[in-house]
Amino acid sequence: MSESSWRDFWALVRSVWSEGFLGFDIATLIVALAILAGFLVLRGLFTSIVIHQIKYWSSKTKTTWDDQIVEALEPPVRFIPVVMGVFFASNYLSTGGLLLEFFLSLNRSLITFTLFWGLLRLIKPLGAMLEHSTRFLTAAMQDWFVKALRAAVIILGGATIFEIWGIEVVPIIAGLGLFGVAVALGAQDMFKNLIAGLFVIGERRIHKGDWILVEGIVEGTVEQIGFRTTLIRRFDKAPVYVPNAHLSDNAVTNFSKMTHRRIKWLIGIEYTATRDQLQKIRDQIESYIWNDDDFAKPDDVATFVRIDRFSESSIDILLYCFTVTTDWGEWLKIKESLALKIKDIVEGAGTGFAFPSRSLYVESLPDAPELFPPREEDSDD
Repeated sequence: MSESSWRDFWALVRSVWSEGFLGFDIATLIVALAILAGFLVLRGLFTSIVIHQIKYWSSKTKTTWDDQIVEALEPPVRFIPVVMGVFFASNYLSTGGLLLEFFLSLNRSLITFTLFWGLLRLIKPLGAMLEHSTRFLTAAMQDWFVKALRAAVIILGGATIFEIWGIEVVPIIAGLGLFGVAVALGAQDMFKNLIAGLFVIGERRIHKGDWILVEGIVEGTVEQIGFRTTLIRRFDKAPVYVPNAHLSDNAVTNFSKMTHRRIKWLIGIEYTATRDQLQKIRDQIESYIWNDDDFAKPDDVATFVRIDRFSESSIDILLYCFTVTTDWGEWLKIKESLALKIKDIVEGAGTGFAFPSRSLYVESLPDAPELFPPREEDSDD
């Protein structure tokens, strides 16, 4: 090869090195990337030293809310060295014109994203702090408030970033408003369920974990009250999503709100029982109910043990009382003990329980066939 060819090749290399990419020489780009890489390394050191020390300080306090805040802010704080690296790397390039505007918008967007990311992460510990304010806000209201706040932060942060890049948000909102009117006309049921959900939560009809019965629809345990539907888990563990409008328009029985749980029995005694036996059975059942702590006292609830009526096959004693517990399992256990005690009382009184029966009295049989004895010759020898 000639010497001129080598000179041309070297000139080409110098041209590529000086012009580089987008008007930046290769050396400048390498230095900018090295600055960014340095801040990424700093990110690891920052995480292992600074954040670890902050966590140590927060763990020494008596409260837990500061630990939750530190844990929530850790990812956005760890992202700060990346934002700084992009800023100093782009600042080193010292560009002008459109690239300067681009890097300026990029840095502003990253800072805005980090700030709103931190606010979004802070909502979780805020929701945990609201759990202690059940006197003013129910669990469902707290859940709705947290979701609404998250949506507001996301929308506001997105609108701010759009504004940074010169995208007008107001015309978009106006267009969405017109679109929303069109959607509202075809989604009346959705908004009806949304408004009904607000009334259900505001009136505190039901809470998460309540055992409810929606007449003609479902019976089960409330698991989640959503914006449009409420998740109710039936006792066979099947989930049922009930539109909130059904909870506001239909009768809802909340069994979890019971103060006591009722027992109502008719105890059938045999007609052969004497007056003294009936009186003894009644008095002993009443004494057991009044003296057992599992049952509510007559001063608090209606309690009756009375000989009620003469049925077709029994003399019925009405037992009407309430248990202190409302737990279904405990209630069944108390009922079982009561049933065994009543059996002992009835058998100890010398009588028994009646069962359905019917007596038939026949005075004569009209047109009955006449009976003839066999003749002697017809009988066997």
